[in-house]
Amino acid sequence: MPLSSPTPAMTTQDPTDTNPSLISYLTLRKTIGLLGLLLPVLLVVGSMVFSTCKWPDLQSSISGYYHTIMRDLLVGILCIVAFFLFAYKGYSQVDALAGKAACVFALGVAFFPTRLDEPFTTCTIKPVFATYWVSGLLTVDAVSKIHYLSAALLFATFTFFSLVLFTKSQGEQTRQKRKRNLIYRVCGVIMALCIGLLGFYFAFLEHTRLSTYKPVFWLEALALWAFGVSWLTKGEFIFKDKG
Repeated sequence: MPLSSPTPAMTTQDPTDTNPSLISYLTLRKTIGLLGLLLPVLLVVGSMVFSTCKWPDLQSSISGYYHTIMRDLLVGILCIVAFFLFAYKGYSQVDALAGKAACVFALGVAFFPTRLDEPFTTCTIKPVFATYWVSGLLTVDAVSKIHYLSAALLFATFTFFSLVLFTKSQGEQTRQKRKRNLIYRVCGVIMALCIGLLGFYFAFLEHTRLSTYKPVFWLEALALWAFGVSWLTKGEFIFKDKG
C-alpha cells in the first residue's frame, strides 16, 4: 500500500486567512483599530485647531464633540466603523451577528446625538440638537436616551468581541496566538471596567465636583483605545503568526 501523506497540522488562523484578499481584510481590521485609537485625539486637537477651543477645555464626553466643529468627523468615523462591522465575518454566525448588532449601535450613536446642556464651552458651536428631529417625532430627551443606550450596547459588544470572539481558535494555539489572546483579554477587561465605572458615575457622582475633571470623556477615550489595540492586534499588527 502506498504511504499516506502526513496530516497537515491544525492552525489557529482566521477562516478568512486562506482567502487571496487576506491582506486587504487584515488592513481593514488595522484601519478600524487605528481609527479607535485616533478618534479622541483627532476630536480634541481638531476642535482646538479649527475653532476657538483651547486646552484644557474638553467636552464632557466623546459624544459631546457632536456639538463642536468636529461633528462631521465624529459622525463620519462612526459610519466607517459601522460599515466595516456590518461586513465583518469570523468563525461562526455569532461573529457576523455581533458585527451587525455593533453596526446598528454605532449608527445609533452617530445619528441620535447626545443632549447638550449649559454651560456651553468655548468649543461649542451653535447647538442644533433642538432642531435635529423635526415635526415632533422625538423629543430631545428621547433622542438622548437612544444615544446613551446605543453607546452602552456598542461598548458592551466591543467587549464581547475582545473577550469571547477574538480569543477563539481552530486547533492548537500557536505561541503568537496565546500572546494575542492575552492582549484581547486585557483590552476586554479595560472596556468592561470603563462601562462599569461610567454606570457608577452616572448613578452616584454625576452632580459632584468630580464632573469638572471630565471623567466620562476620559473613560470613553480609554475604552476606545482598548478597542483600537484589540482590533489592531486582530489585524496581526503585532504577534503575527509565521508561515
